[in-house]
Parts: sequence; structure tokens; C-alpha cells
Amino acid sequence: MCRNIRPLANFEPPAASDEIQAAALQYVRKISGTVKPSQANTEAFDRAVAEVTAASARLLGSLVTSAPPKDREVEAAKARARAAARYGT
Repeated sequence: MCRNIRPLANFEPPAASDEIQAAALQYVRKISGTVKPSQANTEAFDRAVAEVTAASARLLGSLVTSAPPKDREVEAAKARARAAARYGT
């Protein structure tokens, strides 16, 4: 379920709000043990996603590093190469 959570720090361009929200959604899905909450839990689930999104955005905004920013295209190519080696596609 959480394989879709990717590192979002130190990228150029910086992580977009939709990327942060998608990672927060995956995190909340993982810890709640459900992909879609019951009707009774929808409000709590949505609130948790919003809170994790806000906390993640604050974290990413406050991180400091001396390393140069990573290029998204280069990192995506590396991930595709690893997947090809792992799955043989």
C-alpha cells in the first residue's frame, strides 16, 4: 500500500501540494488499514489526511540541506531502471 510514498525533500522543482497530499493519503490508508473508510469514519479519515498533509508541508518547508537538489527526471529514470532489473521488464 505504501510503495507509492516517495521522498519529497530536496527536489527541483519542489514537491507540489498534490504530491504531498497523495503521500499523506497513502500514509493514512496504511495506518488505518483501509483504502476507503466506512461512512462512520469518513470525517475522521479526511481530517487525518488534511492534518498529515499540513504537517508534511510544514516539514518540507523547514528542511535545510547542503546537498544540491535532485532532478525529478533523473530520479524517475533510476527508479525505472531498478524496476526493470527487478521485474525483468
